[in-house]
Amino acid sequence: MITTIRRGTAMRAAGLAVAGALAVGLTACSGGSGGQAAVDEIPAEGVDDGSTLSLWTRAPIEAQAKLLVEEYNATHENQVELTVVPNDDYVAKVGAAAGSGGLPDLFAADVVYVPNWAGQGLFQDISPLVEQLDYADEINAGHMSAGTIDDAEYTLPFVLDLSVMMWNKELVEQAGHDPEKAPETIAEFAEIARDVDALGLDGVSGTSTGLNCGGCLLFTWFPSIWASGEEVLSEDGTESLLDGEAAQEIYRTWKGLVDDGVVAPGSEDETGATWVAGFQEGKVGIMPYPATLLRALEFDAGVAGLPGVDGGASTFVGGDSIGISKDSELSAQAWNFLAWMMSEETQVDVLAANGNVVSRGDLADNEHASADPRLVTINEVAAQGDTPVAVSFQQAFNAAGSPWLTLVRNEVLGEGGTLEEDNAAITEILSQ
Repeated sequence: MITTIRRGTAMRAAGLAVAGALAVGLTACSGGSGGQAAVDEIPAEGVDDGSTLSLWTRAPIEAQAKLLVEEYNATHENQVELTVVPNDDYVAKVGAAAGSGGLPDLFAADVVYVPNWAGQGLFQDISPLVEQLDYADEINAGHMSAGTIDDAEYTLPFVLDLSVMMWNKELVEQAGHDPEKAPETIAEFAEIARDVDALGLDGVSGTSTGLNCGGCLLFTWFPSIWASGEEVLSEDGTESLLDGEAAQEIYRTWKGLVDDGVVAPGSEDETGATWVAGFQEGKVGIMPYPATLLRALEFDAGVAGLPGVDGGASTFVGGDSIGISKDSELSAQAWNFLAWMMSEETQVDVLAANGNVVSRGDLADNEHASADPRLVTINEVAAQGDTPVAVSFQQAFNAAGSPWLTLVRNEVLGEGGTLEEDNAAITEILSQ
């Protein structure tokens, strides 16, 4: 059975919920309740005995969640009841349930929130079960890192969403560039955007982004910093490094594009609800873009990793992770779903067959992706990406009026000169 609680499902990169809601009632929470004590005794494939499992997920990944649940229910004695919650309500719902011992057997989480939730004890430790998987080292490293606390693993990748560079091949060719060649640097990206804009086509802009959407910006700009060989956060996630040389070059590049009118109108006020609409309508030449939306395009688009200042490529490995909740009494049955989800059969014949990114590197060049080389590119770039880990990630980056958003708007839309101060404001929150 699938229950959908709707209040709007507009995509928001990297999540825009208010993580502070979890502070309510969590002081009494502890991991390891329910079936946790017997986790070492669970068979590698889990238990399929006709139990009913509950699973919560947020609305932006509703399509993929339904796909997995419906296939699992059709092929197993166990049955999963899926509840889809509006993005803006999800964190509050999880927080309230965590405080009252009412979490479902399985629940997904935006990967940027996983370190906080795992550290709060909301998930069971599944390390012994993950270690039994003979492909454990092939599971996406960014997601696994986010769900690992003190060497204990709490989550697996549920749905991967990657940021990539996409371009409208027809527009790029009209602008005098090879439509089959990806920009190798940030400067080359800007050059293509300027040349498309210079075509003067009605309603067409060189590029676009969401300059009032912290999640959109980190999703698409952080990878260029990584591709340049620099980091965005300290290793422990308590210090912002967003004042480095590569970051400054990215800010300068986008400021130049904004000042010269190359960025689509409305980008300055875009909060995330419609930030990809112009490209989907064929009105934008080239932009950093969510990989999951490739199949929805009605024109031929090029795809590549996001380039650095002097070359290289990377991606933000976003999406949602999933784990067994601290409150579940059906750990063995819940693991049956997770083990099936990570199997080659499911990753290839369910996820990849429907145009989704696989969570295992060894399955990147699968039969379905091979039919479209762009899908192989997306799968392969996943291994070049990263997922930043910080307990206070939401407050520092995604929240409305976050210090990250303030930094970008000062550097790109303003006069600049406050980078050191703005970066320090991010660190102040991260270090709390």
